This record gives sequence, C-alpha cells and structure tokens, in this order.
Amino acid sequence: MTSIIRFTPLSGAQDEKPLCYLLQVDEFRFLLDCGWDENLDLEVVENIRKHLHSIDAVLLSHPDIYHVGALPYLVGKCGLNCPIYATIPVHKMGQMFVYDFYQSHHNYKNFEHYTLDDVDAAFDKIEQLKYSQHVSLKGRGHGLSITPYLAGHMIGGTMWKIMKEGEEDIIYAVDFNHKKEIHLNGAVLETLSRPALLITDAFNAVKQQARRRERDIQLMNQILTTVRKDGNVLLACDTAGRILELTQLLDQLWRSQDSGLSVYSLVVMNNVVYNTVEFAKSQVEWMSDKMIKSFEATRTNPFSFKHIVQCHSIKEVEDVPSPKVVLASTADLNSGFSREIFISWAPDPKNTVIFTYSTAPGSLARQLIDNPDTKSIEIEVNKKVKLEGAELAEFLENEKEKARLTRLTRKSLTSETGDNVFKQESESEDEEENALDLKSKYDLMLTDEKLRSKSSFFKQAKIYPMFPYKEDRLKWDDYGEVIRPEDYMITETMMLDQPEVPEENDEMKLQQTLEDMKEEMELLEIKEPPTKCISQTIQLDIRCTLAYIDFEGRSDGESVKRILSLVKPRQLILVHATEQATRTLADHCRNSNNMTISNIYTPVVNETVDATRESHIYQVKLKDALVSSLKFSTAQDIELAWVDGQLVMEERGEKFDKMETDFQKKEVVPVLEQMPQELVPGHSSVFIGEPRLSDFKQVLTRNGIQAEFAGGALICNNVVAVKRNETGKITLEGGLCPEYYQIRELLYEQYAIV
Repeated sequence: MTSIIRFTPLSGAQDEKPLCYLLQVDEFRFLLDCGWDENLDLEVVENIRKHLHSIDAVLLSHPDIYHVGALPYLVGKCGLNCPIYATIPVHKMGQMFVYDFYQSHHNYKNFEHYTLDDVDAAFDKIEQLKYSQHVSLKGRGHGLSITPYLAGHMIGGTMWKIMKEGEEDIIYAVDFNHKKEIHLNGAVLETLSRPALLITDAFNAVKQQARRRERDIQLMNQILTTVRKDGNVLLACDTAGRILELTQLLDQLWRSQDSGLSVYSLVVMNNVVYNTVEFAKSQVEWMSDKMIKSFEATRTNPFSFKHIVQCHSIKEVEDVPSPKVVLASTADLNSGFSREIFISWAPDPKNTVIFTYSTAPGSLARQLIDNPDTKSIEIEVNKKVKLEGAELAEFLENEKEKARLTRLTRKSLTSETGDNVFKQESESEDEEENALDLKSKYDLMLTDEKLRSKSSFFKQAKIYPMFPYKEDRLKWDDYGEVIRPEDYMITETMMLDQPEVPEENDEMKLQQTLEDMKEEMELLEIKEPPTKCISQTIQLDIRCTLAYIDFEGRSDGESVKRILSLVKPRQLILVHATEQATRTLADHCRNSNNMTISNIYTPVVNETVDATRESHIYQVKLKDALVSSLKFSTAQDIELAWVDGQLVMEERGEKFDKMETDFQKKEVVPVLEQMPQELVPGHSSVFIGEPRLSDFKQVLTRNGIQAEFAGGALICNNVVAVKRNETGKITLEGGLCPEYYQIRELLYEQYAIV
C-alpha cells in the first residue's frame, strides 16, 4: 500500500464510550461514526470539533445513538458540511433513534444541545446507499471508493470497505454479528479476506454468550414467572434497533398456544413507535432470507403485529389491563418512558425489570446490571410543569419584548422604496400588538383604495389591511431613518389602585385573567404552553426482580477470534472495548499461529496511529511560488509536471474553532520551495502514457490519414510505419516527408511530455 494511512480515535478507544474515529488516507479524511451517549459528554463533540474543518466525508455504520447521536449537534451547532454516507435503514432508523432520544429528554427537562430542526437538517444530508453499492469519491478523494457490506447487529448495519484505485483495501467493521437472527442475516466478514488494514472492536473479547435457544427460553420463563403472580414486566430496550428482534420473538411467543402468554398484554412504547413499525414494514428486503421468503409466500408483513399494543404515553400504558409486558425506551434508564415506569414499578416485589443489553458505564441500567442485589438507590426525578400566575406573566412580557425587538430590526431593514407587501405585514404585526394592549378585537376588513387604483401590466395581489388602519411612512434624513424614542421605550402596564373585590368575584377574576393570558399567547403565536423544569432527588426502594438477558446481538469473544483467524488482516487496529478486553484480544492475535499480522495497534483517545506500510513515503508541502512556475502536461485524466526544488523544514500551525478560543496545533513538515534559476539542472524530456496502436489508428483516421495494420505495424499512407519494438516503445519508420512530420506530431500529442 503506497498511501499514507493515519488513524486517530476521538472517542471509544480502550473504553466503552461512543464510537468516533478519524481516518486519513493521503489528504482525504473520513469520520467513522459520530456517536454520543446518554451522558451527553461534551468532550466527545469537542474532540470532533477540533478536526471539523478537515473532515471530507462521514461514514455511519449503525443507526443507534452510540454511532449517530452527535450528528445533529455537529451539523446544527458546529456547521459540519460534507457528504454523509449510510445505508437506507441506518438513515431511517437513525432518525427515529435521535427523535426519541431528543423527546425522551425534552419531556422531562430542558434539552438545549440541538433541536428537531437540527435533526432533520442532519439526516437530509445523508446519501443513502444499498449493500455492495460502489461509490467513487470526488475532489480530494479522487481514486478512493467506498462500499457498504452487511454487518448484522441492527437493520442496515454496515461494514465499510475503503479502497484506493490500484491498491489494497481498508475494512472498518465494528459491532458486527456473524450469527443469523429472526429478522437479520449474519455478517460475512470472511469474504473480505486479507485486507491491508482492519479496524474492529474488542467489545466482547472476554465475554461468552449463551446459545440463542437457551436465551429465548430464559426470557420466556422470566416473563411467565412474573405475570402468573400478577406482576408486570419492563424490558428496557432501544428505539429502532434491537427492539425489532425482541418484538419478532415476543410476537412468536404470544402467537404460540403452548406458551400460555396470549392472555396477557404486550405493549411497545416510545415516542416514535408507530413510525418505527411503519419503517420496518417497508424494509423487509433488508432483513433475513427466511423472513423475505415468508413474506413472498404469504404476502403477510412480518411487522403487522396482532398481539402488540403501541403506546406513546404513560397514560395509554396505564389503560392497558395488567398483568402486562412493556418494551420501553431507553435501554439505559437515564431518560424516557423506561425510567418513569421503572420508578413506578420498582417498589413492587411482584414486578420484574429485564435489561436487554449492557449500556454505557455510569448509566442507571449499567449500575443495576453490575450490582443486581441493589435494594435502594438515590435517583433524580425530573418533571416539567406549566407556568402559572406571575411566572407566566413574566414569560409573556419577555416574549412581547422579543417580538417588539424583532419588529424594530425588521423595520430598520425596510427602505423607502421597499416592498409594499413586506411593509403591510410589518404594520399588521404592529396592529396585533395594539390589539393586545387595548384588549380589543377588530374584524372589519377595508380595501386599500390606493392599491386598487394602481394599474400595472403585471397582476398584483390584493392586500386587505386590518381596521383601524394607519399607514406609517418611514422618514429619512441625511443620517438615515429618523429615530423615534418611543419605539425604544418598554411599555409598562400601570396597576391602578382599585377597591377590594368581593370574594364571590375571585373566581370570575381568575377566569378572566386566564382568558387574557390565553389570548396573549395566541397573538404571540406561542404554540406550546410555557413550562419549567422541577427536579428532586428521592431514595427509591428496589423490591422488584432485576434480570440481565443479553439481546445485544454482537459476536462474542470466541467468535471474534475465529473470524480474525479466517480474515487474516495484514494490520489490525482494536477499538471500543475496556483496556482488559483490548489487551486480551491483541495478545491472542500476536500469539496465534493461524494469524500473521505485521502490526497490531491499540491506541487510546487522541493518539494517532501511522498505519502506512511503505517506509519511504513522505508528505511534502509545495510553496505557492513553486506551483505557479510548474508547466503541466495532461495524460488521460491527470496532469503531470517536472519539479526542481529544495527542501526546508517549517512549522505549520493548524487552527481549529473551539467555542470561543482557538485550538493551536503545530506540526513540523517538509516544504519544497523554488530553487534559484542558475542551480536548476536540465533534464531530458520524459514521455508518459504509452498509447495503444489501435487508439492511435483512430486518431490518424480523424485527421485524414489512411492507416491499416500489416504484420503488427500500422502503415500510414503507405509511406510511414508505426510499430512497437521489443522494449515496448513506439517507433516511426519512413522517409522524411510532410506525412512523417504530421504523424510524429500527432503521436507526440498522445503523450504527456515533461
């Protein structure tokens, strides 16, 4: 491999934090995943932000928060603007993951990291691909190509193959699963054998998984034990990934008469459950071969559930008769419906809480998985309540002030010859404010006679101002618009002394106040009632049964070791695992007789690994003066030039935006600068790009020269022969004549001469 390869983990190296890595291939930089987790650690996105200006493309491997969670923040708040590649299900289900993640936080507390508009903007940038679809990159990525392959684990899960034209390949394969499941086929990493570089995770290197049948029986027994004693079961799961496997399994159990579960209620709930199921129905072609064959034979969609009730709120779940089994997001119990249900059900010893996969360290679910005998825990309870009374009045005053400042800003941008329609809208807003202050309504419509009297070739829209109507003309002087001090004064409502109102009128007064505030909110176009966040810490007694049943759908340690022995990568980078798991897998690969891996890297966060295989490849920066003096020749789709220069070593500073300050990183690089003209040695012309004789024949024909092949040579006008000698070079034979010089000139044009 003659390319320069550098790899830098930005998160998720020798730990279990979200996955985010920077891969450099020559001058092109890939961001491999951009995950966040339930802890919303800003250090993760700050690491990405330092390199944001240099990222040329983003590759997403799975749709969950650990792989795509930071994408809306990077696009909406940091200005990430580059191509983003993912499979169709990763795009669709990833959007559902982030929607639910946002709403799970927004429903209980203020969430300011990004908005739903940022989510839409981020996912609109994604270029959707199918498996094995070959994409050639452009610009700085000329010569590079990317191809997604099936990875299992979640629908649309991807292993990325990155290849440079004429060279070996790089494989990025994390969180893959080689086992077939109900709704997914297994990854076939062995088919991508002998890559130059394999980047994979060691997450399960020290774990052994139970057989699938044993795992399913354990789940069914746990559910039956609970519901038969009138208890409820909570399965904490994700939004649109592993939940698809769980719903298929539970739907099969509920359909089976032998299981005895069909008499109990089965509920799936999250903020986007309806859309998630609808998307799953439309993506059957991405699922397992068995599911596709069943769909083709019966024309029954496997996600048309008969026994599952879809819920979007806690009240809907409470209305479902008990005992019941509820699948709720999020899996970490840090937010969302699962946390609220857990707080409600944990004190009851008849209930059971089942964790379906190991979440990030520090989450509530992880604490309970690691300490299943916990009897009591201190937990923070967040709740949003509507503003009332003085708080609501203060909020409305602030909104009115914002609206007034917005109108002033808009009015200052309006010139004397400005658009009349824009002026009418601004004045209409002023009238709404007057209506708000006067507590009056005007619904009479008057036609503007001046506008009606105008005639024009083009048809103009009729404008009907609200009554009463006063047309304000902007006044200007030599310094711009005339400033009216009253426009900048804050209007204060004067409270007049009034005699005490009898108690019997208090209810009427309160009702009138509420109606006035409702009217103000309508005029200010406030769609949602204003709220505030209330937080309290409680001591929660945990008397319910806690169980961990592994449904994470990743290959375990033994399987990963066997797959690596079949793939036989030339170089290996291990990421996303604890220090112990990373070291265990690295030692196994070094000591195994079945693998001959030249280099095994186990980097930590922000450590750059140089995986360049060739030892004599260097990056050199060219001075602008040197580049402008070069004379380029074109050969096919590339340009070539002869360079005479001298090397000097310079410090190069790279600046990165970082909130309010600049992050400075200095690096010493070799710089090639122009040599003095008297020191430039001469050189013989070099002919690059040997043409084929058959192509050259077409060139001669287009220029009116008759050419035919005879004895391996190209005879031109019966006076000049063009043929290839023993060394492969093209020679011309014939007498000196005008045709000879014309043919030679045409032949020179087929080369890049430097």
